[in-house]
Amino acid sequence: MIEAGKVYITTNKHFVSGVRDLSQQCRNDEVVSECLQKFGDSLQEMINYHMILFDQAQRSVRQQLHNFVKDDVRKFKETKKQFDKVREDMEMSLVKNAQAPRHRPHEVEEATGALTLTRKCFRHLALDYVLQINVLQAKKKFEILDAMLSFMHAQYTFFQQGYSLLHQLDPYMKKLAAELDQLVIDSAVEKREMERKHALIQQRTLLQDFSYDESKVEFDVDAPNGVVMEGYLFKRASNAFKTWNRRWFSIQNSQLVYQKKLKDGLTVVVDDLRLCTVKPCEDIERRFCFEVVSPTKSCMLQADSEKLRQAWVQAVQASIASAYRESPDSYYIERLDRTASPSTSSIDSAPDTRDRSSKGESILQRVQSVAGNGQCCDCGQPDPRWASINLGILLCIECSGIHRSLGVHCSKVRSLTLDSWEPELLKLMCELGNSTVNQIYEAQCEELGLQKPTASSSRQDKEAWIKVKYVERKFLKKLPGAGAEAMETGGGGEPKPRRWSSKKCRRHHSSPRVPRMRRQLRPEPATISPAALSSASTLERKFRRDSLFCPDELDSLFSYFDTGAAGAGPRKGEASEDSSGEGERETWDLEDGREVHPGLLAYRAARARNLPVLAEALAHGAEVNWVNEEDEGKTPLIQAVLGGSLIICEFLLQNGADVNQRDSRGRAPLHHATYLGHTGQVCLFLKRGADQHALDQDQQDPLAIAVQAANADIVTLLRLARMNEEMREAEGPLGQPGQYPGSSPTELQYRKCIQEFISLTIDEC
Repeated sequence: MIEAGKVYITTNKHFVSGVRDLSQQCRNDEVVSECLQKFGDSLQEMINYHMILFDQAQRSVRQQLHNFVKDDVRKFKETKKQFDKVREDMEMSLVKNAQAPRHRPHEVEEATGALTLTRKCFRHLALDYVLQINVLQAKKKFEILDAMLSFMHAQYTFFQQGYSLLHQLDPYMKKLAAELDQLVIDSAVEKREMERKHALIQQRTLLQDFSYDESKVEFDVDAPNGVVMEGYLFKRASNAFKTWNRRWFSIQNSQLVYQKKLKDGLTVVVDDLRLCTVKPCEDIERRFCFEVVSPTKSCMLQADSEKLRQAWVQAVQASIASAYRESPDSYYIERLDRTASPSTSSIDSAPDTRDRSSKGESILQRVQSVAGNGQCCDCGQPDPRWASINLGILLCIECSGIHRSLGVHCSKVRSLTLDSWEPELLKLMCELGNSTVNQIYEAQCEELGLQKPTASSSRQDKEAWIKVKYVERKFLKKLPGAGAEAMETGGGGEPKPRRWSSKKCRRHHSSPRVPRMRRQLRPEPATISPAALSSASTLERKFRRDSLFCPDELDSLFSYFDTGAAGAGPRKGEASEDSSGEGERETWDLEDGREVHPGLLAYRAARARNLPVLAEALAHGAEVNWVNEEDEGKTPLIQAVLGGSLIICEFLLQNGADVNQRDSRGRAPLHHATYLGHTGQVCLFLKRGADQHALDQDQQDPLAIAVQAANADIVTLLRLARMNEEMREAEGPLGQPGQYPGSSPTELQYRKCIQEFISLTIDEC
């Protein structure tokens, strides 16, 4: 036991040494380092106590019992041997005495004398033997009990010391357990946030593995860090084999430099750009090459594409011109630091960052300018930078975290500065605002006497308020129902049903522009039926060209179909996409004074393009996919299409409307938008996963309807979406959203084919 204990102590010492080493490795994290240091010291104390225990066992048990066995038991064994020998001698003397013959007196006398001596010796040793037995028995009891009692006292001391040590650590361990629970919660929240950002990045990324957006490749000769442009280029070696190697190049402080690896130093290709020239090279076998020629040498470089080559050539030329503009003194003072580590940002990272920052600020200013949006909707914190896109409100960062914990079915949180914003979603945020939403969700707050939390309130108070406000919805004002509340008194004193008034926006038409070149214009589709469209006279059609696609819109179309993260936005001239401005009012009577059904209210508000009433209906529990059996099974989303509002459609989709739910005639929202010629709505539904292959009652899909209506815009959108689906099916698993082949030429052919298709469609129109 003692030997095994010594091995255990040695192993424990190695473990404690490892804990202390880990504490040194984690010294940047104060919580972890302090914890490991404290526990390591405590475990070392326990090892010391254990060593004392085994030392006590060594002295009190092992040594004492060893002395007992070595001295007392051995002495007893020697006495027993002497006693056994005398007993055997006495037996022999008895035998000889019995065998002595009577007629031999001298033998009898000799045998008798020997027996007497042997018997005296036996009696004496027998007494000594009995004495040794009694002494050994008594000492054995004493030695065993004394040894075990000493050992148990050592055990008691060991555990008492261990308890005292751990008792002192108990408050710290309880505090650490509480912090650990919070760390687990924070880790889960951070994981969920990172997963959400990961999903958004996957949605926003277009052909990221294949290449980045080359249209954004820029250079800046006045960059604060001195890096005009940087990125990977192939460099032809100057050896006999003329091998090509990929290196990270950068233009810094009027020098062209490169490095092999991140930790390697910089190699200067051109020491002074003022003494060199740059020119594209078309006379070699490899594509996208250009040459930088200095007085001492020339360097052949290759970019990844033609646009990148042009960008590098322009960047070198601009750096040469900038170097000539600089004074000699400032030029030599700002020379490249050879030991400085290079920037690892991508070629277009700096411009993208500035563009994204300025764009985020413009979005923030635009949304915060809406009434009530200057402070958090739930606690009043100024300058909110987070939004709930399905509620249409702005939030502070703490309230946004609480909203995120409610689930996306209740609140969808997005950052105004960090996330990308589609035009229709931005317009939706500007249409609602904190004041409008609070008039709905806090209508009876003062009547109930509840105190709204402030920016300085605790998180628990804010969380309780938000749950009561948006989950339990206790502050909503009841919809008009039966009784005096739902009735109005007429001129004769007789009650009459109360009328619900809803603002209906007018359609704003933009005047058509005069075409600069002769082309055939496409007609405006009618809103009756395909048969009526085909029978109408061509001369009586109204022509317009202000919504035709131009080649610059190709990337926006790809962002619709490939990522779903950005939109082309409202088309100019479509009145259905603007729900602001002066408008006429649409009214309807409540049904016999009965309580207004939230689903019916949402249904009518969607048609009337009244966003606040629609938001109030959803707040009162209206089913977003409510079906009106009395009106061909139409849903609020179909009514929004018929009403002509892209913003209402976006609001319903953000709140869970089914983009493929059909009416009794088998027509989904995409069918109705195609019939009515609402290009923006068609684009929105395609982006949200609308099924363009669905057939209505007349066995027509949206593409057939658009072709029959001669609507070139919608035909182009639907054909592009269909070509995109076919391409993804042809590519297999790599064609799934967010996964694009890295070097397949099919993608380039696909983009070129679609660009030619767009151009041909525009020319035909």
